[in-house]
Amino acid sequence: MKYTNLPNTDIKVSKICLGSMTWGQQNTEAEGYEQIEYALDKGVNFIDTAEMYSVPAKPETQGSTEKVIGSWLKKTGRRDEVVIASKIAGPAEMVSHIREDLGFHKAALEDAIDKSLKRLQTDYIDLYQLHWPERQTNFFGKRGYNHDEDEQWEDNFRRVLENLKYFIDKGKIRQIGLSNETPYGLMRFLEESKNDLPRVVTVQNPYNLLNRKDEIGLTEICHRENVGLFPYSPLGMGTLSGKHLDGIKENTRLSLFPQYSRYSNEEAVKATRKYKELADKHHMSLTHLALAFVNQQPFVTSNIIGATSLDQLKENIASIDVVLSEEILEGINEIHNSIPNPSP
Repeated sequence: MKYTNLPNTDIKVSKICLGSMTWGQQNTEAEGYEQIEYALDKGVNFIDTAEMYSVPAKPETQGSTEKVIGSWLKKTGRRDEVVIASKIAGPAEMVSHIREDLGFHKAALEDAIDKSLKRLQTDYIDLYQLHWPERQTNFFGKRGYNHDEDEQWEDNFRRVLENLKYFIDKGKIRQIGLSNETPYGLMRFLEESKNDLPRVVTVQNPYNLLNRKDEIGLTEICHRENVGLFPYSPLGMGTLSGKHLDGIKENTRLSLFPQYSRYSNEEAVKATRKYKELADKHHMSLTHLALAFVNQQPFVTSNIIGATSLDQLKENIASIDVVLSEEILEGINEIHNSIPNPSP
C-alpha cells in the first residue's frame, strides 16, 4: 500500500480508501466485516461513510452503514488502526427523512455528529464532510450552473466554519472536508478560514475517466492551496469495469437502481469501449486502467473504491500496484480529447 497525509495534518491515510455505501443494503453486516478486514490486511487504513448511507437513501436503511462500521469497531477494538470519514447530509428531498433541519446550522450539525458517533461507537470522527452545499449549484449529475434569482440561501460560509469549529474544539471531529463542491465553494471556505477558523483539507467529488470536469478549475485550487481531492465513483458505478458494454448486467447496481444512469449514456458507453480497447492493448483489465489513472493523479489524496463482492474488492485494491506508462496516459488523453467528460 502507498500512503499520504490529509493535507496540512499529521493524519496518515492509505492512497486507497474503502468506500462503504452498500453495507446495510446490498451487503450484509458480515460482508461489511469481511471487506474491512481484507482491506486492513492489505494496508488500507481509511474508511469513508455518511449518515445517509446505505444508498439509495431511504428511511429504513438510513445510518445502516455507520452501524456496520460501529459494530465492527466494538467487536474488534481496532479504532486506533483506522481513519474514519463521515458526512452530514445537506438540504435535499431524498434525505428529508433524516431530520427536519437539513442545513449546516449548529443544531443540525450537533444532531448529525452525535448520532453518527453513536452509530460508529467512537468518540471522534477523523474527517467530517459536508455532503453537498446548502446553496443550489451544479452537483449530482449537472454539468452547468443555472442561477436562480429566487433562491433563499444567504452567504453563510463563515458561519458554517464557526459551527464546525465548535465541534472540533469539543473533540468530536478532527478535520473538515467538503463533498460535491465547486471551485467557488472551496475558495470561499478557504478564504473564510483565514479568520482563525478551521481549514478545509479535502474535497470529495466524482472523478473518473468519464468525468474529469474538476480538472477544469478545481484541481488548480487543490494544487495551489494544498487541498486533497478525494474521488468517489472512480469506476463510474461499475461502468469502467467494462461489464455493462453489452447491456446492463442483471443483479448489479445499475440494474437494481436504474436511476443511477449518468454513466450509461451513448457517449459514455462509446468512451468506455475505447478505454477497454486501450486496456486490452496493454494487457491489463479496464478496472486497473481506470483506477490506476485516478491513483496516479498528483492532486488525489485517496481514491475511494467500493465493491459488493470480495473478488471485486481484491481487484480494486490491487490497482495500487499498477503504474501507467506515458504511452498509456497519452492514449487515455487522446480518448478524453475526442469524447471529453461524457458523464456529468
